[in-house]
Amino acid sequence: MEIQNEAELCFPELLNSSCRRTTLHWSKAVLLYIVLFCISLITAALNLLVIISVSHFRQLHTPTNILLLSLAVSDFLVGLLLMPLEIVRGMTCWVLGDLMCSVYIFLTGNVTCASIGNIVLISVDRYVAICYPLHYPTRITVARVKLSVCLCWFYAIFYISLYAKDSLIEPGRYSSCYGECVLVVSVVVGIVDLVLSYFVPVTVIIVLYMRVFVVAVSQARAMRSHVTTVALQRSLNQTNKSELKAARTLGILVVVFLLCSCPYYCISFARDNYSSVPSIVFGLFFLNSSLNPLIYAMFYPWFRKTVTLIVTLQILQTGSCEVSIL
Repeated sequence: MEIQNEAELCFPELLNSSCRRTTLHWSKAVLLYIVLFCISLITAALNLLVIISVSHFRQLHTPTNILLLSLAVSDFLVGLLLMPLEIVRGMTCWVLGDLMCSVYIFLTGNVTCASIGNIVLISVDRYVAICYPLHYPTRITVARVKLSVCLCWFYAIFYISLYAKDSLIEPGRYSSCYGECVLVVSVVVGIVDLVLSYFVPVTVIIVLYMRVFVVAVSQARAMRSHVTTVALQRSLNQTNKSELKAARTLGILVVVFLLCSCPYYCISFARDNYSSVPSIVFGLFFLNSSLNPLIYAMFYPWFRKTVTLIVTLQILQTGSCEVSIL
């Protein structure tokens, strides 16, 4: 299969104003489309299973799982909307019009910002659970977590509305030719966005998880050395193995997110042109949404059990929401 190197016009009828594209051999293009759309479909389906699991089974209505539910919603939107739109943008000309380009930019920023916010909330949840176990039941409640999640999404909408307001008000204002989907920002705005939407949240996440790691190690050493002070005994009784296991699992979730998002933010900071960010970098960033439910399946027995109940349609039975999962 050979790549045709000649550049073709996106819109041949617009000879002087059409963008150009480099085409692939039709068989290779079809294969890539099928593979990429399958990944998009699998991502949406897996995260939909997480959403149904946490929403349906009452035993899973815990603060930590509410945060996982919010993260799964953002990952579901990535698989359902953002991945297919990025496939169109990256592999061919943008044929959906300037308005849809603005909507795509807004959705990408909104979901990205909300995902980072959810990761920060998950880090705070684990920090309180491990470092202040006696106060966790009173400080981290389902009602407070739901409120925090709502504020996280509202903040993401508000922030991206300010960041991309010019593109939303006047779609296509930054496009230099037809068939292009682009967002151009100034250096100052790019630096502010990088600091507020990435560096600050990532710093908070790393600091909190370093603290969790230190406390977990100290507790493990205390148990090995048979330290039996009253305060430590009470702490060890409260911070049980399930909490430490959850911290490790969610720690893996955080590390995977950082590895997938770092190239995107580094390259987008180096370039002020949205369309100049390579599609493979977007693909790596979006791949995080595919990996999250796989992490749940590997480390959470309750997720594997709920998937079985969902696939076999047992959740349609009366009283299935009260089934013991944990």
